[in-house]
Parts: sequence; C-alpha cells; structure tokens
Amino acid sequence: MKYASYLNPAGVATWGSVEDGAVTDLGPTGAGVADCLRSAIQAGVLATASSDGAPVYDEGGITFLPVIPDPGKIICVGTNYAAHQAESGIAPAIPPIFTRFADTQIGHLAPARLPAETEQFDWEGELAIVIGAEVDHAPASEGWSKVAGVAIYNDLSARDWQRKSGQWTPGKNFPGTGAFGPYFVPMSDFDDIEARKLVTRVNGEVRQQATLGDMVFGVPELLEFISTWTVLRPGDVVVTGTPGGVGLFMDPPTFLADGDVVEVEIDGLGVLRNAVELSAR
Repeated sequence: MKYASYLNPAGVATWGSVEDGAVTDLGPTGAGVADCLRSAIQAGVLATASSDGAPVYDEGGITFLPVIPDPGKIICVGTNYAAHQAESGIAPAIPPIFTRFADTQIGHLAPARLPAETEQFDWEGELAIVIGAEVDHAPASEGWSKVAGVAIYNDLSARDWQRKSGQWTPGKNFPGTGAFGPYFVPMSDFDDIEARKLVTRVNGEVRQQATLGDMVFGVPELLEFISTWTVLRPGDVVVTGTPGGVGLFMDPPTFLADGDVVEVEIDGLGVLRNAVELSAR
C-alpha cells in the first residue's frame, strides 16, 4: 500500500491511501483515521485503518504535499555511497550529518525553487526513511524495526552556499529545495531493499544510478550512530545520502537552471518529479 499527504480538491490538507491512481481520504476530511500521516504513524494505525465511506479522488485532482510535512527532525547524511565518496574525495569514517528544516520541503510536482543567490543548484536523489518507533541508543541489530516506511527525497543543494562555512546547513535550507514524495510505503510492503535501484534524471537524461545496497553506512548503522546523540521519534525523517553523479563533480560542473525537470525514481516508490523555477524571494 502507498500513502500520500496532499491538499484535496477543495484545498484542504489531508492524507490517504493511493492505489491505481485513486486516492482514498483517510484524514480529517475523510475517514478520520488520524489528523495527518505523521499522527497515523505515531498511533500505529496504518495497518488497521478503515476507509469505509471515505471520499475517493483521482490522483490528478490533488496537490501533493511533502510525505511528512511537519517532522520534528530531518536528519540528512552526506557522502554515503562509494561512488559519491570517490568523486568528492570525501571518505569519512563516520557518517557526515547535517539537518534540513521542515519548512524548506516541497511535494511531488511542486516547483523546486532555484535561489537567486546561487549559481550552483544541484540535484541529490536519495532514499528517505520515516521513523516508526522511538530510537534512543538503538543497536544496529534493532535498526529496521524502528522504521515505519520509506519514500523518495531530492536534497536539492546550493553548492556555493554549502561551502561558505564549515557547516553545510546554509546550502541545504533555501526555501522550496527539499522535495519529498510522492508516496510513503510501509516497510511491510518494501522488501529486497538492497537490490532496489535509485535513478535520478535531469530533463530525461540519467545523472545518478545506484542500488540502495551501495550505501557505505546502511540504515541500521545510521540509526545506531544518530540515536547515540539525539532521540528519534515517530514521524522523524532520515535522508540517507546520494549516489555519485551530482552536478558539482561532472566535467565540466553542470548545475540546474530555470525550467529544468528533475526526476528521482526508486523501484517500488514511484517517481518524484519537480520542475526548477527561479525563486522570486
């Protein structure tokens, strides 16, 4: 089963299940299972949610929101694929970590906002995991049991701003640059994880391609490390890193421009698509 957070045709925020292009409203404007997808995950009610009498919309008639619009934490991981380590020259012994703010996120099909302040706007297709149970000093052996499900993320980055200080935070937090969607898929419906392929395309041209098994630090190891210094709670998001093939390390370096279309696809999770639009901010 797939789930999405969205605005219904009347423009009201809700969430629901998605099957064959039909969206069943499980939120406050529908079956009333929970106020939002994050709340449903926190309450552990997805598997037993009833859709009796809920309105059903055509997927083309909704406006996608970020999968989790308001996570308490978004923890992002840098240089976590061997090919990306090779192209960047960064091969850390422990996962590099930075944070993204929830209000920088956008949903599937929303415009990715190209900041006027950057000349180096880059793509980063990634797997995002959504936490399903509190994670506090969790050993790697418990890692997957703490994950509610997964989704696609495009951690769009202003590279010049990423390098303006000793921290990556400025280049990772311009408004409208964290694309998250289109669907949330529970772990019960997402097996053979390491064999799943991630592909990023710009204007139809493949720029990144890897399997999720190519991660240097796997999800259990990431949760063990992160939960040592912060407590992760249901609905929090961990963005697990991007493969090689980013624009910064192309020859010559190649960056996104107004009108470009970026697609990130992961087997079983759909395609996250966003057109780049120059920000008026």
